[in-house]
Amino acid sequence: MKPQTVLVIDDDADDRTFFSEAMKTISPEIHTHLCESGTEAIDLLFNKKIISPDFIFLDLNMPAMNGRECLQELRKIIHRGLTKIIVMSTSDLVEDMQDSINLGARLFVTKPDSFEALCNILKDVLEEKWQKYFLR
Repeated sequence: MKPQTVLVIDDDADDRTFFSEAMKTISPEIHTHLCESGTEAIDLLFNKKIISPDFIFLDLNMPAMNGRECLQELRKIIHRGLTKIIVMSTSDLVEDMQDSINLGARLFVTKPDSFEALCNILKDVLEEKWQKYFLR
């Protein structure tokens, strides 16, 4: 079985680092790719520099191409059965959650405020133990 591949799309450098460290902590064999914008991620996927990641973690609030716009573009180039998109946002608004799900995200999670909580969320997501989260 090949190691899982994860793509993180977040404009905040600290959040990308936090996520990368959490991923290494819970599952060092996973290949994690970090993008600072939706445009960068779309380019990598479109040009097949990353092929069919198992999970895409997408920030909702980004400049230039926001998470909603990125979600719409991702749906055009990825196979929904192969790649699960998880929106991780500072927002906890029901409208943001519902919009994300309606646009094709499989799961919406509000960004946690601790490293331990992030590790727990990532472990749940990777094991697809999503019952306690807002999902489709």
